[in-house]
Amino acid sequence: MRQAGAVTHLPAGWRTRRPTLDDIPELLALAHASDIAAVGEPDFTVDEVREALTGPNTDMAKDCWLALDADGAVVGWAYPNNADRGDRDFLEVYVWPERGVPAQRPLLALLLARAAERGAEFGHEAYMVRAGAIPNEKPWIEALTDAGFTFLKQHARMTMSLDGVSPVAPEPPAGITVRPVHADELRRFHATIAEAFADSDHPAPGYEAWRSVAGDDRSDWFVAFADGEWAGVLQSSDSAAEEGSGWVKNLAVLRAYRRRGVGEALLRRAFAAYAAQGLTRAGLGVDLANPTRAARLYRAVGMHPMYEANIYQRQI
Repeated sequence: MRQAGAVTHLPAGWRTRRPTLDDIPELLALAHASDIAAVGEPDFTVDEVREALTGPNTDMAKDCWLALDADGAVVGWAYPNNADRGDRDFLEVYVWPERGVPAQRPLLALLLARAAERGAEFGHEAYMVRAGAIPNEKPWIEALTDAGFTFLKQHARMTMSLDGVSPVAPEPPAGITVRPVHADELRRFHATIAEAFADSDHPAPGYEAWRSVAGDDRSDWFVAFADGEWAGVLQSSDSAAEEGSGWVKNLAVLRAYRRRGVGEALLRRAFAAYAAQGLTRAGLGVDLANPTRAARLYRAVGMHPMYEANIYQRQI
């Protein structure tokens, strides 16, 4: 296989195989090495590795690959993400810094070929693929551009210290109230997230698939009301708790209630909950092209970019 004249076969003695759940520790080590090389610190958790392998519409036996060097060591990992069977895949390729770089283009070629099949299987005549790259990941960016990808936008990982954050949230603006979600509200909670992220790179899966990966701990999931009306939700994840960080997995405010302080009230309630648990940092991801100007809100509450990533796109 070739992309714009670039060699996309593995070096002599290297091979690919499908991953299994037994590979999770090795894949986490690979992802951490890649993260440290790109952004200076690990940015992947064991739960995220498991979710990448078993998430909605991802089949390890058909959609994912590992690249092994001549000694049999895992030096690369590739997988797609399309939680809602929409008309777009997000492609991920992780490699060991330097020694795994020869696996990038072959793994990308495998993903692109599989993406064409997935698009047809999901019922789409036209199918888009996207991929992300930290600006200093030059070989990966070259691989993407040689494969026909073009720059689309930027995404940021935001973080902040919880030092000095009170375990009691400040009073929200007049007319806004925030409380934990109730068990009988989960479908509405999910529907709010699905509506807000429908056009994002990470749309919400269907309700049952979302529940299967969301877990049963809802202690840090909150609902906001504006003048008594359901206005927004915040879903936390404990995926980074072992590293002392609270993670805002989803923050969604319904269009009719934006610019009223709903998002800030939800964030400050979550930050207070994280501080009460003894966590020392909070983090989340944001699309910098988000028309709601979410990044401005996150900066206003004290967050700053841990790093920014370029998003590239091409049509299959």
